[in-house]
Amino acid sequence: MAVVFEAKICVDEDVKWFIELKDTQDGRIMLCNTLEELETNIESLGEDYGGHIDEVKWLRDENVPEIIMDELRVQMAEHREKIENERGEAITPYAQEAEKE
Repeated sequence: MAVVFEAKICVDEDVKWFIELKDTQDGRIMLCNTLEELETNIESLGEDYGGHIDEVKWLRDENVPEIIMDELRVQMAEHREKIENERGEAITPYAQEAEKE
């Protein structure tokens, strides 16, 4: 049984983004207002599976404007860089390949 979470980017009525994190095994949903909160909630849900998560599938609500997506991309890149600096190594296959070049 593969452990797959869905992270769906949504906006509220004030056009402020949030991420709906769903455990596809049992249907639990957690709302995340920051990337740090998303990370914490992924870890929390993952504890039920011994910390083993096969995939986080990213989705986007159809009403999310491109400006929000751009903002999130920048924040995610900054967050990834912070984690990589703390660990001293790349955390994504793409980043690992870029380091080799």
